[in-house]
Amino acid sequence: MASSASTPRPPTIADVARVAGVSRTTVSHALNGLGKVDPRTRERIKKVAAELGYRPNLRAQRLRRGQAKAIALASSMPFAVAGGPSRLGFYMEVAAAAAESALLHDYALVLVPPVQSGSALYSVDIDGAIVVEPDVQDAAAAQLRGRGLPYVALGRPVAPDEDAPYVDLHGGLVAELLLGHLREQGAAHPALIVGAGSRHSTVDALAAYERIAAEHGWDPIVARVPESGGEQAGYEQCAALLADHPETDAVCALVDAFAVGAVRAIRDSGRSVPDDVMVVTRYDGLRARTCEPPLTAVDLHLDQVAADAVELLLARLRGDTEAAANATAPEPRLIARQSSVRGNPRTP
Repeated sequence: MASSASTPRPPTIADVARVAGVSRTTVSHALNGLGKVDPRTRERIKKVAAELGYRPNLRAQRLRRGQAKAIALASSMPFAVAGGPSRLGFYMEVAAAAAESALLHDYALVLVPPVQSGSALYSVDIDGAIVVEPDVQDAAAAQLRGRGLPYVALGRPVAPDEDAPYVDLHGGLVAELLLGHLREQGAAHPALIVGAGSRHSTVDALAAYERIAAEHGWDPIVARVPESGGEQAGYEQCAALLADHPETDAVCALVDAFAVGAVRAIRDSGRSVPDDVMVVTRYDGLRARTCEPPLTAVDLHLDQVAADAVELLLARLRGDTEAAANATAPEPRLIARQSSVRGNPRTP
């Protein structure tokens, strides 16, 4: 009966110390950037560790340092609008980019499901978090404050007493781009569909819409939709809007789930998109690109935005107040996919 070969024992810190001719404490300090180790000795130890294939025990390191070496991505935004049935929406695109950026700094990213209430963020071992588009009285932010954990926001916080650093997502400019596109295409009676909450994107879009409507003589038509309703809620609100305001010739549905629902409602009313009613949305994600017809949307540069949020949070964890100041995302870029010019835009 043939015996199986035994698995080689992985190298230990004692092996590195023996080969390098130093103590285990010196090896630990050299590999972890601690203590006063001569630079030449530090490099020799690192070389020996690499040659032996030594890998430090991450769990032991974290216990010694009192760090989890993990950060969370959290939001009170329900999956009905943040991800949808496929879970491949705004939230997941941010998560993928943030995880990659965090790993470059030896941090793991914990993806927390939508935080509505309860204790979702009390059960994870993390050093801090990124909160995506916090609402007023945001449940995720409240739980982090309750634990005394630092966090940063992706999108400007709207709570009056909130002072967390944030990455600005240009909410007002995004709305201006979308509404400007509709006006250039000849829309005279555009409607706005936004979430029922007070996230910065909703607040900024409402302000931009009211200002532009006043400038160009539009009669404001606004529908507020509960985020938890997702696409179906967008459908129902748009159907009601079209029944009450049959003159509507364009819809700016800020949330892509609402926009897809709006397209269905427009078709079920006997109208066509974009010839009778144009539809635009904020996030250029899977929903906007695969909708029929594809929707005009905005490139929010989420890969860069997520990386900036990670850098902001890690600076806060280091206590680097200068680097932990607010950041500004690259300017959003309109991606026009619908064209239905109807003559000269209406003027006041």
